[in-house]
Amino acid sequence: MNAQVQSGTDRAREMEVFAAVVDAGSLSAAGRRLGLTPSAVGRTVDRIEARLGVRLMIRTTRLLTLSAEGQSYLSAARRILADIEDAEQSVSDQGAPRGRLRVSAGLAHGRMVIVPLIREFTARHPHILIDIGLTDVVVDVAAGQADVAIRFGPLADSGLTARKLGETGRVVVASPDYLARRGEPEVPEDLLTHDCLNFNFRRAEPVWPFRRDGRDFALTVHGPVEANNGETLTQLARDGVGITRVGAFSAVDDIRDGRLVPLLEAFNPGDREPIHAVFVGGANMPARVRVFIDYLTERLA
Repeated sequence: MNAQVQSGTDRAREMEVFAAVVDAGSLSAAGRRLGLTPSAVGRTVDRIEARLGVRLMIRTTRLLTLSAEGQSYLSAARRILADIEDAEQSVSDQGAPRGRLRVSAGLAHGRMVIVPLIREFTARHPHILIDIGLTDVVVDVAAGQADVAIRFGPLADSGLTARKLGETGRVVVASPDYLARRGEPEVPEDLLTHDCLNFNFRRAEPVWPFRRDGRDFALTVHGPVEANNGETLTQLARDGVGITRVGAFSAVDDIRDGRLVPLLEAFNPGDREPIHAVFVGGANMPARVRVFIDYLTERLA
């Protein structure tokens, strides 16, 4: 039993050393951070690679590069180390949630909806460090790239847990300047002669849905610019580049202030897009993740 405990302790220490090498960028820098010699750090990495039978990192005198196996090991190691830290800190602080919480959200929704909630959350939980990244690139929560990610639309099958936060509709908008130059479309078919601004990511198609007399139909539209996030498309529309169709939350302020005009509302199909928080659930879910999910649900659901 003692040997098993020692083995687990040694492996946790090895993971800590490996993560430090990646973060510091070199064996010597990691050694200074951990109080070890570069040779001791190197032997630890060698020992991990020998036990696993794979090369985790490629080391030269000037460059350190992780292999695919190294990336996987790093993600797993960081999850395990975070769990250990969370368990120890929860006990030492009588269960108060603490530690680093990595949150991933889309650019527009993150800036306009999630970020404004952070101040109140940190006031409630001063021992939690929020590490937030805004990107419309889908991060891999299962691989440890984030603790919580905000996702729009249908969710792919995975082992992750999801909590619904709400839903949003979509709106077709253009600036008063664009409409003054090009005219306002009165029916969806008029869009075929307009500059329409679309998303460019893989799951998006240049097809906009509409409804007429209770029947749904779609139009394939085209334009001079595509972008990977709604905030950029909204800005382009605001600048008079063309007409776009984005999540209503992206355009609500501009519509209210007159910078954008909603179009073809009589033909809006009323399609709704669900918004979820996804995370690794289960009995060992860190307290910091649980309280953040509960907070988002309280404020948004």
